Amino acid sequence: MLPAFLLLGFASLGSTVASPLVATSTTFRIHEVTRAAPVGFAEVGPAPPEATINLRIALAQSDPSGVVDVLYKVSDPDSETYGQHFSKGEIESFVAPTDETNQVVQSWLEQNGLTPKQLASAGDWLGIEVPVSKANNLFNTTFSLFRNAETDAETVRTLSYSLPEYLRSHIDLVYPTVSFPVHLVRTGVDASSALASYHGTVFRRDPSPACTNGTTPVCLQELYRIPLMPAIHKKNRLGVTGFFGNSAHYVWLESFLKIFRPDMNPTTNFSVVGIDGGTNDQDAPSVSEGELDIQYTVGVATNVPVIYYFIGFDNQDGDLSGFLDEVNVLLALDKPPQVLTTSYGFSESRLSFTLTDKLCQAYAQLGARGTTILYASGDSGVGCSSNSESYRTTFPSNCPFVTSVGGTQGFSPEKAWAGSSGGFSNYYARPKYQDDAVLAYLKAHGDANKGRLNSSGRTFPDIAAKADNFRLFEVDSISPIYGTSAASPTVGSIIALLNDRLASARRPPLGFLNPWLYKYGREAFTDITAGNSSIQCSENDTARGFDAVRGWDPVTGLGTPRFDKLLKLLRL
Repeated sequence: MLPAFLLLGFASLGSTVASPLVATSTTFRIHEVTRAAPVGFAEVGPAPPEATINLRIALAQSDPSGVVDVLYKVSDPDSETYGQHFSKGEIESFVAPTDETNQVVQSWLEQNGLTPKQLASAGDWLGIEVPVSKANNLFNTTFSLFRNAETDAETVRTLSYSLPEYLRSHIDLVYPTVSFPVHLVRTGVDASSALASYHGTVFRRDPSPACTNGTTPVCLQELYRIPLMPAIHKKNRLGVTGFFGNSAHYVWLESFLKIFRPDMNPTTNFSVVGIDGGTNDQDAPSVSEGELDIQYTVGVATNVPVIYYFIGFDNQDGDLSGFLDEVNVLLALDKPPQVLTTSYGFSESRLSFTLTDKLCQAYAQLGARGTTILYASGDSGVGCSSNSESYRTTFPSNCPFVTSVGGTQGFSPEKAWAGSSGGFSNYYARPKYQDDAVLAYLKAHGDANKGRLNSSGRTFPDIAAKADNFRLFEVDSISPIYGTSAASPTVGSIIALLNDRLASARRPPLGFLNPWLYKYGREAFTDITAGNSSIQCSENDTARGFDAVRGWDPVTGLGTPRFDKLLKLLRL
């Protein structure tokens, strides 16, 4: 799924340098540095001094650890404040910069003739448009042109930058500086690609009236006991992330519903919110992902209002490709959707930890407000790392504040899907909510992949759902698609329907799932104990992966959901 890249090193070094570029006595300190450009990028030379670049400045938040504390307090089922999600204003009080930070940074920018644009409602992100020559002076560096060998595209970056000493406690990071453009990928693959890339075993399928002809809404309803009963609460919403080129076509959704959900009104639709200039262009060709995500939310979460958050190219968040822009749009809402499912991701090592963590912390804010954030784990098994035997982790599934969804295949019983990505983060330590489940796995199976993973890291996926042979309607025909990008919308639909039942009982939505999942929720999941993830990283490479085993495993997590058992567990 994802191209292999070298791990980018970075540090906030303590060396002090006097700037040779400005005629002042300002003392600079190196703020971020990377050892080299990532594989595939070559330095061309200095960037043209008159060229304009857009930079984003992350201001120091007043109490970032407070957000995480709040998140766990409202998400731990044994907490007295479980389910008491915070409001927009309450969360912003933790992340808004202090008055001193605002004044110091604003003064510095004004002295340099710059007027910042506020990019987040809490005020912790600013944007500036600046000539390269001025950026070189501001950050005591030399921005250069780097060419991507695959696309031949050129981008302006630097391998290190500095900040004036007095600003370092007020600015967390500036980017895009030492992070390079990433290849954003969807996780779904068509049938031929799945067979060619993942070498999945074809399991014998037991007869089943619902699933013998592929994965359809009625198959999922039978397998996971999802009810036909429609949702009734219009304020209970399910968000779906889309990116330019992945339009969801209304006419094909109508045909899909006529074929696979004849009990529903075929004109049942979804709404669209454009971000960064994104539009759900009905004249654009289908590339399957948009159709899949919408058809298997509208078509499974019966009558739950579905919102397609469609991200265009006018990104304000640079190398994060609209991911941070989307979460900032949601954080700016008084009432964000109760569930957000996303079927795209990056390689963890492709972005610096500092930048990665900014997005992860934003997810913590959204979770504390009551949103369940689901990410497809990826379709490359354990992944491949250049010049390394280590397994490769995907982002944002590595973030401790999201729920990562892996994949299964077959039925009666389900088995692990060969492409299901999973592993151990090199950026994030294992959160406490995973300790019991993961330590038990390591005790029984840790030696099998010793040396290829960080056994103390945050592990994923957390849970799983079917990822094989989904039937979608596009270009006037039915076609199959495989991938965890099918699993995540399926789980999102189940959570949205549960939230509807909770709303009827005048109870809050589930919100951030993981502490509840690992403590109690796992009882309502079917443990997957057969199959494995598998990938070959080169023609002569031995297939590598993890096995699905009893208990949590890095292929299917805690297993697949049963709606009826979840209702009972939630006393609904």
